[in-house]
Amino acid sequence: MAADDSPGLKSLEALIGGSLPELSSTSVAIPANNDEVFQRIDEEGLDLDLEKEADLKHVKAKVPFHIATIKKPQEEYKILVNNANVPFEHVWLEKKENNLGFIHPLEKLSVMDFVDKNVSEMKPVDPLPLEKTPFKLVEEINDLKDLAAKLSSVEEFAVDLEHNQYRSFQGLTCLMQISTRTEDYIVDTFKLWDHVGTYLRDVFKDPKKKKVMHGADRDIIWLQRDFGIYVCNLFDTGQASRVLKLERKSLEFLLKHYCGVAANKQYQNADWRIRPLPDVMTRYAREDTHYLLYIYDVMRIDLHTAAKEDEKPDSPLVEVYKRSYDVCMQLYEKELLTENSYLHIYGVQAANFNAVQLAIVAGICEWRDRIARVDDESTGYVLPNKTLLEIAKEMPINVGKLRRLLKSKLPYIERNVDAVISVIRRSMQNAAAFEPVVQSLKTCHPGTVENNIGSVRTTGLYGSGKEQSSGFGALPSKRKFGSENKANEEVKVSKSKPTCVSKPDEVIILLDDDDESDEETSEPEDAADSVSEMPFKGPDISMNVKTCGPDIILLDDDDSDDDDDSDDDSETGDGRGREVERMKMIREQQTKFMSLKPGFLKI
Repeated sequence: MAADDSPGLKSLEALIGGSLPELSSTSVAIPANNDEVFQRIDEEGLDLDLEKEADLKHVKAKVPFHIATIKKPQEEYKILVNNANVPFEHVWLEKKENNLGFIHPLEKLSVMDFVDKNVSEMKPVDPLPLEKTPFKLVEEINDLKDLAAKLSSVEEFAVDLEHNQYRSFQGLTCLMQISTRTEDYIVDTFKLWDHVGTYLRDVFKDPKKKKVMHGADRDIIWLQRDFGIYVCNLFDTGQASRVLKLERKSLEFLLKHYCGVAANKQYQNADWRIRPLPDVMTRYAREDTHYLLYIYDVMRIDLHTAAKEDEKPDSPLVEVYKRSYDVCMQLYEKELLTENSYLHIYGVQAANFNAVQLAIVAGICEWRDRIARVDDESTGYVLPNKTLLEIAKEMPINVGKLRRLLKSKLPYIERNVDAVISVIRRSMQNAAAFEPVVQSLKTCHPGTVENNIGSVRTTGLYGSGKEQSSGFGALPSKRKFGSENKANEEVKVSKSKPTCVSKPDEVIILLDDDDESDEETSEPEDAADSVSEMPFKGPDISMNVKTCGPDIILLDDDDSDDDDDSDDDSETGDGRGREVERMKMIREQQTKFMSLKPGFLKI
């Protein structure tokens, strides 16, 4: 059959919507953080080889990391998640007496309970050919029941998961692959989300059943997070490859080394949310577990042989089980927004930002986190770290400048462009609170800055004043300081032109306001605090940044290069009426936003 006639390829290509541009030569290097990977792949596409069958060596199709046309599974299958900014509750575990943790079922068991006996007498069981092995795609509850019954009747089974991190805040398990000695299964976890744990939890916890996985560190916590499944009695072939000091540790290498199978690991970064699952991706998913039990057999013998050579009885094998035990003992922890979260953004501590720029990083970081939690998106999808840092570096204070700065379309920025500008402006006026952080970044080793920052009184993104560390991205509730507050504000505000005199590293923000009427340039506090999906236009004043020295910033009314961002209607009676109506609508939208998912914004 010709490549173009393949139904598996056709369904994939149809969903992708055509070919994708190849990665540029500058994209060869792999960025050090996930957000940059997400952004690069989303902008340029990912050119991956996709072979329909093993014998079609020259069949290729484009496989993107992210397929924008896929409807979010959370909506399609009504998958409920809790992204509240509170610690994850392991509801299926007992709590410790002091209520400061949870008791993993492994704590009642010993590593030695799982170590194989009589390894010297074992012989590897050759895997069946993939094409001759019975396969079941588990999509119905009855099929899941049958799978649970099958697993209860065997002594060991292999497990792997496919996952998506880009289009959900905490991540989402897309598939579960399971293989016994005689059958392969793929569980569509989207369709059976509320039932996977119910039917498989006990067999995964059963210490008498061996679970074989490769590089299970992340799979273990994904099972806990999504299905309340806790694994006991694990043999991790990734840990075994380390103990055996193999040339490489990847599953791709193990398949080639032990089974002579050349796996196409290009699918590893595919968008596994795709439904229906193309044949080529089904094959890839099956290969991840089909050969694992045979590899487990051979590795146990190799570990036993290594022990005899070292005259240490079974110590390498015991070491693998100890490491596998430790992997299982991990407990999932939800990512929480803290006062210092912005300092952990890749690149920020080495960016040499001044206090104004650092304040912008903190403010946008908090805004991004809230949006991502409510809409269940990754922070990298809402706004990639690289772009966030570019915004902070350039400090755009009107819509035109922000749009010119962005190199690609970001849906959440487009829908919230005015709100982002509002966050930037208010962040800049809170810059003095970040001076201690700037000094700490200059004198402290990266990663230790949080321990050297004092606590200052600031005002949060939504206008709630609270005691926080100075690094919290805290923002004043108004963009313009009232005269009664000037004595207490650390940011210097002046109505005169700047004089280019300042202390080293001092940030001075000057407000050049030729209009003495506060009534025309200020805004209601609650409107200023709105960060809704509805575009937020702020006050009629559109400010530009003028610099006098590296750290002196003048915010003025001149918007000569962005005429389309101003709104002259507010100067008239009709304009003021529309402005009042708009503010009312913004307040209603804010209320709707904050109550969209109760409990999600406990920040």
